[in-house]
Amino acid sequence: MYYLPQPPYFLLLVGLLTGITCGAAFEATLKTQVKEWLKKPADQILKDSGLEIPFLGICLGICVFLSSGLEIFLLDPWLSYSIALPLTIFIGALVWIQLEKVLQQLKFGGSKAIDLDAF
Repeated sequence: MYYLPQPPYFLLLVGLLTGITCGAAFEATLKTQVKEWLKKPADQILKDSGLEIPFLGICLGICVFLSSGLEIFLLDPWLSYSIALPLTIFIGALVWIQLEKVLQQLKFGGSKAIDLDAF
């Protein structure tokens, strides 16, 4: 008798809820830290801000969610995690770098520096 393993629907839900919960914590921390960042030098905006742990939680939740979704269709956990982990690290690094640039623009140019209607 051939046995197929059960798809990881539970991990899919856990990854999604982890990402959403850490995203809410990231948003709350970001809102409270914005006022303090205006007093810091521009190169230290994201250092010691308390945003690292919620952001890593978001990345972990996304990685588990993505790998579980891939595992549902590919049925191979090693292949799913080998695709999801580098993809999550790459996208997380890009988002962190972009967030740092946007906050530096906000510090130097005010809210008019991030005027998206000008484009």
